[in-house]
Amino acid sequence: MKKKTDNKPQDSGANDSRRKFLRNSATALAGFYILPRHVLGGTGYTAPSDKLIIAGVGAGGKGESDLWNFYQSGKAEIAVLCDVDERQFKKSRERYPKAKIYKDYREMLEKEGKNVDAVSVSTPDHMHAVIAMAAMQLNKHVYVQKPLTHDIYEARKLTEAAHRYKVVTQMGNQGASGDGVRQLMEWHNAGLLGDVHTIYCYTDRPVWPQGIAWSAQKPPIPQELDWNLWQGTAPYKDYVEGLVPFNWRGWWDYGTGALGDMACHIMAPAFAVLNLGYPLSAECSVATRYVEPWRKAFYPESGPVSSHIILTFKGEKGKPDVKLHWMDGGIQPERPPELGPNEVMGDGGNGAIFIGTKGKMMCATYGKDPQLLPTSRTNQVKVPKTLARVPNGDNGHYAAWVEAAIAGYNSEKAKNLSSHFDIAGPLTESVLMGNLAIRSYDIQHKEKKVDGNGKERENITYPGRYIKLMWDGPNMRITNFDEANQFVKRSYREGWSLGV
Repeated sequence: MKKKTDNKPQDSGANDSRRKFLRNSATALAGFYILPRHVLGGTGYTAPSDKLIIAGVGAGGKGESDLWNFYQSGKAEIAVLCDVDERQFKKSRERYPKAKIYKDYREMLEKEGKNVDAVSVSTPDHMHAVIAMAAMQLNKHVYVQKPLTHDIYEARKLTEAAHRYKVVTQMGNQGASGDGVRQLMEWHNAGLLGDVHTIYCYTDRPVWPQGIAWSAQKPPIPQELDWNLWQGTAPYKDYVEGLVPFNWRGWWDYGTGALGDMACHIMAPAFAVLNLGYPLSAECSVATRYVEPWRKAFYPESGPVSSHIILTFKGEKGKPDVKLHWMDGGIQPERPPELGPNEVMGDGGNGAIFIGTKGKMMCATYGKDPQLLPTSRTNQVKVPKTLARVPNGDNGHYAAWVEAAIAGYNSEKAKNLSSHFDIAGPLTESVLMGNLAIRSYDIQHKEKKVDGNGKERENITYPGRYIKLMWDGPNMRITNFDEANQFVKRSYREGWSLGV
């Protein structure tokens, strides 16, 4: 894939806004009670308030929760709120009564880009990349909810852009800052497991509708919702009741399914422990619904009700390759024989198990409750603490980013963040590789054939099934089944662009 050497953003939306700002640099900063740090003194300057001025795109749900955690750090001011659904503003408006309100992030960046230091992005997955990129191109630090992006290509581009625009970044998989992940790393680094060759990651998600047909009903669009803006980069479709604010996760146009929801939490410890890079290959199997006896349902627009993905990673320095199994929809791996019959595996519905040549360990979601196996070893075996802990653990994930953004791009605080894009980008790419395998599994080839009775029948084959997809990570390409590459980078709806 040809790389551009011109760093000028090319997007016609947010980047036009950037050019307008350059032409109108004398715009007054009226209406703000605290000036942004970059206006007062540039990189490294300590503002009198010592506060990070944040704009939040996504004002309800997880977005509201993220903003509250930033505010609770005592070092952030929430100055701008943006959401396409007016119903999502309620709690945030009460908490930040002075915050300016916008519906379109592009208008927000145009009018407030000079007034904020950072942007928090907590929207449906299909909008993460374009919003984050537009903010970074205005040199704003960004915090982006998991998964970092909807597509592999987007994750790679955001990772590169963080360095190009010299901004402080963090993905919203807060467990990456937890003590549990660091305990797992210290056990592994002390040699208690030997060479880890197999990892099982599993979840009980999805808990939203998947594996279903798109509704044929056309209910009225709620007056508080800008449906066109909500769809953003995705192809335009008629409004479906119940899709907003949560059930979009099961549809490929907007969400990334169970993998996108939970794998950034559950697979993150494996990446931290073993320093996994790009996978070498991906293979999968998925559950299929039956709509009537002997007839399978085929809904390529929606994720499956359950899946099993196997990603293979190259072992480090002559060590064996690592096979990472992802299981969702309630599928779980075999219980390790070292685990007692009444002991809970992980946290019950979710967890990860590490299997090495000398030993095993497991954890729950976010890397919490790390245990050596058998679990009696957890309190018996002592290894020294060699890794610094993040203050307040996973709850400190938010404050760590706020403080790093205040300190600046080249600061030690920025380099030590638990999920800056150099970490979050490759993790997200591997998570989305699982979805690429799932979607390749459903590629259909149809042809007409004449049977033995002389009747013409439609014959359907699935060339992406029952094969191992070989991945060229540096070039972001499946090398043995070209049709799968359509899922590396999707096409945006007309009028939208990543700007690279």
